[in-house]
Amino acid sequence: MNYGCDSNEQCLKLRYPAFFSLQKLSSPSQTTAMVILCLVLTLQTVVFLAILHVVAKFKSKVFKDAEGKRKPTFAFFHPYCNAGGGGERVLWVAVRSIQKKYPNIQCVIFSGDTDATPDEILNKARQRFNIRLPGHVEFIFLKRRGWVEAVKYPYFTLLGQSLGSILLGMEALLTHVPDVYMDTMGYAFTLPLFRYIGGCKVACYVHYPTISTDMLNKVSERVAAHNNASFISRSPVLSGIKILYYRMFAFIYGLAGKCASIIMVNSTWTYNHITCLWMAADRTHIVYPPCDIAEFLVEPLDSNGERLKQILSLGQFRPEKDHPLQLKAFHKFLSTCGDKEKSEYQLVLAGSCRHEEDQARVKKLQDLAKELGIHEQVKFQLNVPFAELKKLLFESMISLHTMWNEHFGICVVEGMAAGTVMLAHDSGGPKLDIVVQHNNKRTGFLASDEDSYAAAMKTIFQLSAAERLDIRENARESISRFSEDEFESVFLMLCEPLLKTSSSQDDLKTKRDL
Repeated sequence: MNYGCDSNEQCLKLRYPAFFSLQKLSSPSQTTAMVILCLVLTLQTVVFLAILHVVAKFKSKVFKDAEGKRKPTFAFFHPYCNAGGGGERVLWVAVRSIQKKYPNIQCVIFSGDTDATPDEILNKARQRFNIRLPGHVEFIFLKRRGWVEAVKYPYFTLLGQSLGSILLGMEALLTHVPDVYMDTMGYAFTLPLFRYIGGCKVACYVHYPTISTDMLNKVSERVAAHNNASFISRSPVLSGIKILYYRMFAFIYGLAGKCASIIMVNSTWTYNHITCLWMAADRTHIVYPPCDIAEFLVEPLDSNGERLKQILSLGQFRPEKDHPLQLKAFHKFLSTCGDKEKSEYQLVLAGSCRHEEDQARVKKLQDLAKELGIHEQVKFQLNVPFAELKKLLFESMISLHTMWNEHFGICVVEGMAAGTVMLAHDSGGPKLDIVVQHNNKRTGFLASDEDSYAAAMKTIFQLSAAERLDIRENARESISRFSEDEFESVFLMLCEPLLKTSSSQDDLKTKRDL
């Protein structure tokens, strides 16, 4: 880069003025002392890490087979393994696939769910996901999970949680040093720990980047969002400080992510962001999450058995799901209908309500529905059992999704499998991977704002039953690539170099649907 300098020294002085000022003030003896101090500090760090490595190896729990021989271990870092969400389905299907193909390998889970027993965790996996493990899984319970909870860091949350994950990772490493370590919850800062201190083979499955280029753009453009408070977006100074913080964090996050030998991501959207941030495209692979579509395929699709004129929204009541947009779009759609026609339509918002914050959000949504004058046609179904959710899906005509930049969108896949016409946000995983053309035909609809959602609702309801059936059948046919069998096949193929030293990284080929 040309800084308009006459010499390299002038360029360096412009780029690093503090260094040259210090050099000017320091005598030769002071410079020598500073160099020696730097060398001593570096040596101390190396010695400390070496001691830590020895201590970790010495304290590591050893697992043995029936003959008393040491069993190789494959450890999954998943502090919230009892949560019962889409990320946990990925974990349990991954564990099951390793156990089926490599019965000699001991699977270990680093869990922070100290309030549950191993049997309770496995029973929940069976009940929630219908997943039964063919072998024994060892749980190592971590006591310091609180260090990664967002509530602990009201400010600088990303940095706080990441530093907390290092402490939690250290607790795990000092308990057991596995042969293969895989982070399946997005704690990238644990990767260098297990690679360089533990000496493990390291992999990760990324559901969502901790920071994304979209987040940087939102702050740069000073757009208020759930992760960019309005008082920051209104201030040029605070926005500038936050941009600097985000960029520094993104750089360090990229360095940590590069420590993984195999990087799996759940969608094209996540792939694009991770390859941009981690600069490791050569070892980053799309592995779509396993979706339990078999549960929904049992419902036959029949144009003669038309469904209710009902729009169904499935999802937790979190800010990023943007439920207010759903209410406003539905209101705008109803405004295009005649008075008699309006009463035929209904919007159902169903999902889990986890705590008081979620309950407060639901109350605000109910107030908004009243304010818009649509409260009689809007239903809220909270914490309904799975059987009831299936019933709602099977009787609804449209599935509605409004989250901007959803990393994948399991609820979108489930809606298509259940035979609803999908109306999803025109971004992220739904746009790039799910609601895409199949056999050169439509599989659903995409929208981005109040007007486009309302227009899409009207279009779907105005289609003939035969036209809707064609879209629903095509959508069902397109989602076979999100099955558990497909996930297991690609997951095991990518893990093979980690589990078989004779395998070559060069032979690795990824099934990637773009």
